[in-house]
This record gives sequence, structure tokens and C-alpha cells, in this order.
Amino acid sequence: MSSALPEAALKQPDPTRWKALAFIAVAQLMVVLDATIVNIALPTAQTDLGISDGNRQWVITAYALAFGGLLLFGGRIADIWGRKRTFITGLIGFAGASALGGAATGQEMLFASRALQGAFGALLAPAALSLLAVLFTDGKERAKAFGIYGAIAGGGGALGLILGGALTEFLNWRWTFFVNIPFAVVAVLGALAYINDPAGSRNRSPLDIPGVILSTTGLVSLVYGFTRAESHGWSDSITVTMFVASVVLLASFVGWESKAKAPLLPLRVLVDRNRGGVYLSLGLAVIAMFGLFLFLTFYLQVVKEFSALKTGFAFLPMIVGMITGSTQIGARLMLRLPARALMAPGFLTAAAGMLVLSQISVDSSYWGLLAPGMLLMGLGMGTAFMPAMSLATYGVETRDAGVASAMVNTSQQVGGAIGTALLNTIAASATTSWVTSHGSEAGTLGKQAFANAAAVHGYSTAIWWAVGILVVSATIAFTFVNAGRPGGGRSTVATAGGKADAEEQADAPLVAMH
Repeated sequence: MSSALPEAALKQPDPTRWKALAFIAVAQLMVVLDATIVNIALPTAQTDLGISDGNRQWVITAYALAFGGLLLFGGRIADIWGRKRTFITGLIGFAGASALGGAATGQEMLFASRALQGAFGALLAPAALSLLAVLFTDGKERAKAFGIYGAIAGGGGALGLILGGALTEFLNWRWTFFVNIPFAVVAVLGALAYINDPAGSRNRSPLDIPGVILSTTGLVSLVYGFTRAESHGWSDSITVTMFVASVVLLASFVGWESKAKAPLLPLRVLVDRNRGGVYLSLGLAVIAMFGLFLFLTFYLQVVKEFSALKTGFAFLPMIVGMITGSTQIGARLMLRLPARALMAPGFLTAAAGMLVLSQISVDSSYWGLLAPGMLLMGLGMGTAFMPAMSLATYGVETRDAGVASAMVNTSQQVGGAIGTALLNTIAASATTSWVTSHGSEAGTLGKQAFANAAAVHGYSTAIWWAVGILVVSATIAFTFVNAGRPGGGRSTVATAGGKADAEEQADAPLVAMH
């Protein structure tokens, strides 16, 4: 079998790889939890630290900007510096930033800690995914490993809502930061004992500094543009300036990468139709999913008057669905079906769940409508995430595994920023229109009931848009992703020298072995 690693290394897989997976999973869970755990605690932290309504968004935005902007840089650092070393450095830095956030005495200290969390998360996330890519080279083992990883990546965000609610209700908001420390300690100790970088897997090229600057500033401008659009509107002058700047910077980045001797993001990583299909379809799916988290959280807490803890537990059907979809459906069928036969139906199943949830009303039954809708969405997303995560490194050279993995995280992060801003804007517009057309009902319904009805109409309208986005995501996955199943023919596998080599894939259905 063609490979970027010595043949002997392929014949003797790392004996500690399954133990390594456990600690990689712990680290990934910490990062994914942090994406939502702080949301539940934000109102309490805002009151405690005296953060104004105008500034509270920076608790989320500071993290998103650093994480989204530095992901490509972090992925390439993992390739150059070594994935294990980058992984451990990311863990230690993330834990230190979390301790700073938990001990914050003012808003500036809290914002700074969130930016640091994002920066170290940008080292940690691509290092974790690329470690899986190079440690698991057998098709069946890889399916199981990515099934576990996919379940954590998909369900961790919803689990963060539960944990955030519990910590905020029974302890205080500071523990939504401190809880990361034990996760990091366990993962660091496990990494030191069980994680090994495969021999010959580093990229010895010098770091592409112009590429780092252009990609980081371009992605930061893009993420901030969408984040600002949510709070200041799409026509705001700074919002428009950020979008224009992002287009110019990212176009310049692509132009530079096409001629750089040692590019930060080799264009060969992007032009493969399977990887391109994964990045695009996954980014669109995350737009829909993040929007749903936002609307259901508000619906449950404001309209249904659930407590923070009860709101978190209300997301359990989605978590169960994601874990089942990843580990029981995706992982089992990955060796029998082409990737698009899992991704496209998975996204369509998620769309069906969204379609159910689009029917919400002020008095909707949790068990009659919300739970079934979330379960369906979780099943679909889990099933689709599983091959998507694995295909992130389809045919990629081992020296590029880190930056290819970073692209998955980048598509998710940018998708999350777009989803929150775009769908929130759609919901707000629909709510305003409903208020205008139903103004005569305000006296009959009462102030609070009228406000709830208007808000729910906005949520329903935005969720309908999310249904459409998921259908588009399924179409892209079916059209672009053409990786075969085991024994289904010949596939292009990239080698260390960058040349393509045709090889039968008896054991490796979805991804080129490294």
C-alpha cells in the first residue's frame, strides 16, 4: 500500500493508539463543551462583573475571533512542530486561560481570557484531529475511532448546555471555566504516556509568514463581520468594511498560496473534490445547527420558562441521537457504503428533524414535538459527521494532515458565526413583521403572550431557512463526495513525494491511508 510513512510503520500500528484515542477524546470534549458551556453562564457573569449589554457579546466574540482566525496557523504548526507537542501545548495554554477566566475580576480580564482560550484552542483542535488521521490507518479501526470523535464533536456542544446549566445553578459561573482544568490535566498526562507522533510525519518546510498574516486577518475580518452583523445590522459601515476586507485579504491569501514555495495552506488540500465537498457541506450544516441551539435555548428559557439546568437537559434527545448516529450508524455502515450514502441521507434526516421543529408554537409539547425533532436532527447530524470527519484528510499527504484538519474546524467555526448572525437576523425580521401585522392582538393576548407569540414566529421562520440549508448541504455532499467503499475499485492516494499512486483499498474505504 502506498504511504507517506515507512512501510514497517504501517505493518506495526502504534500499540497505544486506543489509549491515545481516549485522551484525544477528552481534549476534544473540553474544546467542544467550551463552545456552549459559557453561553448558559453568560447572564450571571454579566451581572457579577458589571458587563454592559453592548459589551457582553465579547465573551463569545473574543473566543470566536481568536479560534477562527488562528486555526490554519495552528494546523500548520502541528505539521511542522509535531502533533503531540502542539497538542500538549494547546492543552496547557487552554487550561491556563480557563483559570484566568474563572478568576476574572473585571470584563477586560474575562475578554482576554476568552481570546487566549481561542488561540490555544486553535492549536489544540487541529492537532487532535490530525493525530487520529495518522494513528489509525486500518479502515475498520479508523471507522470506530472517527465514530467516537464524531459523536463528541457533534454531541459535545449540546452536552455543554447541560453542564453549563448545572454548574451555574449549583455552584457559580466561574466553574464553567474552572471545569476545563481537570479535563486538561487528564489529557496532558495521557498524552505524555500514550500519544506518539508517527515517524517521518512532520513537515520540515519553513513557516509561511505572509500566509499566516493574510489568512488570520482575513478570517478574523470574516468572523467579526458576521458577529457584528448580528448586533449592529448588515448595513452597518464597520460590518460592510469587515466583509470587504475579508474578501480582499482571503483572495490575496489564495493568490499568495498559489506561488509560495512552502504555503501555509497548499491549494492541493482544497482542490480535491471530496475534501472540498466535506468542508462546504459541513460548514453549511453547522450554520443550521448553531442557529437551532440559539433559538431552542431562548424558546425553552423565555417562552417555556425552563431553568438553565432544565434547558440543558432538554437537549438530551439531540445528544442521544448524535452519539447513536456516529457510533452505531455511521461507524458500522462506513465500511459498507460510499461516504455520500451516509452524508447526504444524514443531512436530509437532520432536515426532517428541523422540519418538525419548525412547527413550534407557544404551547408546543416537549415530548410531542421538540424531543422527536431533536432526536431526528441528532441522528442525522451524527451519521453525517462521522464520514465527514474521516474524509477531512482524504488523499492528503501526511505532512499536510494538520492543516487539512484545521480546515474542518475552520469551516465549522465560520459556519457557526454565519449561522448565529444570519438566522438570528432572519428571526428578528420575521418577528418584527409579525408584530406589525398582528398589532391589534396585543391587547387581547397580553404583553408577555404577544411578545412570546411574535418571538416564536421568528424562530419558526428561521428554522424553515435552516431546513433549506440542510437540503443544500445534502445536495453538495451527494454531488461532490465520490469516495468509494472498500473493494469498490481504485482510489488516488497521495504519497510523501506528492505523486498520486493507484491502489486497491481492501481495508480503507473512505480515506487514503497515511
